[in-house]
Amino acid sequence: MGFLFGRSRTTKAVGDAAEDAALAHLQAAGLRLVARNYRTPGRGGGEVDLVLRERDGTLVFVEVRRRGSASHGGAAASITATKQRRIVFAARHYLMRLASPPPCRFDVVLVEERITWLRAAFDADGG
Repeated sequence: MGFLFGRSRTTKAVGDAAEDAALAHLQAAGLRLVARNYRTPGRGGGEVDLVLRERDGTLVFVEVRRRGSASHGGAAASITATKQRRIVFAARHYLMRLASPPPCRFDVVLVEERITWLRAAFDADGG
């Protein structure tokens, strides 16, 4: 399977491979890539791993999480309220650039033994 990772790879390489696997999964489901690794300027801002568009025009902000083991709750447990706030902050910054912001949602893709896509995993209120 293309998303299994060896121990000899760097953390960045493993993260990039997880993002590649998540992107391929989402594109196979019909989403179109708009931006990758969108960051707000300055320190303390936020980042969105993937920004994609659904066929219906919905803009989807995606956090990709990969964990080597399920200890400490696995990949899903690593998306804390603080992390969600940073993703929402970056998404709002991204949307300010658009003349007419489309409907949006926040998805999470977990890359563990298999890929799990959590649609509408949280909202802009951090829930």
